[in-house]
Amino acid sequence: MSNTTATKACENCVHWNADAEEDGECRRHAPQLITFEVDDEVHVESRFPITDKTDWCGDFEAK
Repeated sequence: MSNTTATKACENCVHWNADAEEDGECRRHAPQLITFEVDDEVHVESRFPITDKTDWCGDFEAK
């Protein structure tokens, strides 16, 4: 990983919320609705994308 990519990693972004040692939620945008079926019942939840602390994207903003 290049130094620039490491600097712009999720763990250094203002939008990232750590929820474990290695991963967390990207809160840059509103949570996404997820629908899934369990035992013939449809469930709907909203979730933020889960990312690894070393992931990065073009929306990075330093803390």
